[in-house]
Amino acid sequence: MIDAAIPVLPARSLDETIAFYARFGFVVGFRQDQPAPYAILGRGMVELHFFGFPDLRPSDSYAGCYLRVNDVDKLHRDWSRVGLPATGIPRLGAVRDEPWGMREFALVDPNGNLVRVGEPVALSQGETVVR
Repeated sequence: MIDAAIPVLPARSLDETIAFYARFGFVVGFRQDQPAPYAILGRGMVELHFFGFPDLRPSDSYAGCYLRVNDVDKLHRDWSRVGLPATGIPRLGAVRDEPWGMREFALVDPNGNLVRVGEPVALSQGETVVR
């Protein structure tokens, strides 16, 4: 049985990445610099893993993950207090209802990693996205 899927995302700098995510309530669960840079950050039941990739160009990054939450609007309000812009890298997008049945927003970190955050909403046929 599979109990969880955990993204492993690139980070130009573990120090910068850890400081960025700390602003959103993540804490370091593990960190190593040798033999290869690696960090595990956690917030509640969510874990994000980061591996060192110093040559990463954030504008070229295609890495990302999706976080399902119970109250996307509350989390967005909380994370908006950090004061990120709505464009550029890093950024925090607005909450939107998407046609695939999710109410979500996007966070892009300093590495260019796209973290979508959302919760299922009712579809036009009265169905919801599978949880």
